[in-house]
Amino acid sequence: MTADCDIAVLGAGPAGANAAIQAATGGCSVVLLDEAAQPGGQVWRAKSTSILSAPANSESKAGDALRRAVNQSDITHHGSTRVWQIERVDDVWRLYLLQGNQTEKMTARALILATGAREFVHPIPGWTTPGVHGLAGATALFKDALILPGKNTVVAGAGPLAFFVASEIRRLGGQIAAVITPNSRSEWLRAIPAMSARPDLLARGATWVADLMTSGIPIHWRHAVTAVSGTSQVDAVHFQRVSPDWSPVDKVRTLNADSLCLGHGLIPDTQAAQLAGLELTYRAELGGWVARVAPDGITEVKNLFVCGDGAGILGAAAAVVQGRLAGLAAATGFGAQRSENLYQQLLSQHARAARFGRAATALALPRPGLNRVATPNTIICRCESLTLADIRDEIRTGATSTNAVKAGLRAGMGPCGGRYCQTAVSRLIEHTANLPEGSVAPPTPRPPLRPVPLSAMADDFNYDDLPISKPAPL
Repeated sequence: MTADCDIAVLGAGPAGANAAIQAATGGCSVVLLDEAAQPGGQVWRAKSTSILSAPANSESKAGDALRRAVNQSDITHHGSTRVWQIERVDDVWRLYLLQGNQTEKMTARALILATGAREFVHPIPGWTTPGVHGLAGATALFKDALILPGKNTVVAGAGPLAFFVASEIRRLGGQIAAVITPNSRSEWLRAIPAMSARPDLLARGATWVADLMTSGIPIHWRHAVTAVSGTSQVDAVHFQRVSPDWSPVDKVRTLNADSLCLGHGLIPDTQAAQLAGLELTYRAELGGWVARVAPDGITEVKNLFVCGDGAGILGAAAAVVQGRLAGLAAATGFGAQRSENLYQQLLSQHARAARFGRAATALALPRPGLNRVATPNTIICRCESLTLADIRDEIRTGATSTNAVKAGLRAGMGPCGGRYCQTAVSRLIEHTANLPEGSVAPPTPRPPLRPVPLSAMADDFNYDDLPISKPAPL
């Protein structure tokens, strides 16, 4: 089968776009596919075209530079394109795409997956109240449309992302009621030696914290939000001191606020990798379930590469370098000359960035005590309105895998495809059945990877063309 291009890259964030640029530099024909209209991904998301001017920061500058590099390259970029199925046919990758309302197919000799991460918000009472945003979701509001989450916001979560969100809200003129983090000061101090591998990033994080402290904004270390009050909007945020495993202890305290930004780390997005034939392994230090991937993106499947946060949560700095390494490896497979000096330099850069990324990820990894926050009536699966009690009952009747819970209750079969609930369901099975962490795998992925309109799937199908037999005689 003749392929449409040498290399298709799925995802145009820091990893995918740099992989595409590097592969194109090696003389390969490259197609870059992404759901967003412009390259940049979540980290370097482009501003909405309705924004005429905006204050620049390091993310917007890096994103603008990346978009210029893509535009000036020989890459064929297809934005606003949804990949919903991946197949291997005659040693060629076949991708099924949705562009506008039309389904298309394309083929490539090699495939680079740079699908990034999804955020994890552990269910707590009231987390579905309007005005509660995920930390990563809040950054999308800032970067895309300069929209603040509310007038008086509580920012809560582990790791650096909580402090970045609080800093951006302040930079854009918003008000912070408090920052609440389950991490302790001592945990941050212990992370500094590893984070010193990237002193520029460490200094930036220290600036965020210093700005909050000098501005008099309360930072509640070793605390976590345990409930949200409100019906049509957030009225109050309730929080408690937590133990080292993040179990709530001590009395409940309350903050009046109209919005909450809440997050419990990032999870590698591995569904495309699974659909392409890769098996997953549990690596807590990389954010959970990941495919086995070398630093240069090479996998156990021929002509399949994975890079960026989809290969493990190591941050944008590591993603950029691993993207270049994956593009270099893919192009080398098609005869491009590889500079050994460049290859070794990139490996060294990736090792330094990964050291920083692992330290940041370790701070954000959810801990077992979070399982004690939800009440029986807390919604776990938003799409199907399934509560903690519903899922526990299913587990106690013998459903000890995510596939079993999905089959019994439809958890993960709604519009989000399980992106909001499956990590919580896995952790709930482990906790309820007293299983070790990482023993419950995510469910088996099935196409479509993303929702596809039925009209697009049907295409120009005409029901009159169906051969229908005549009724049998009486």
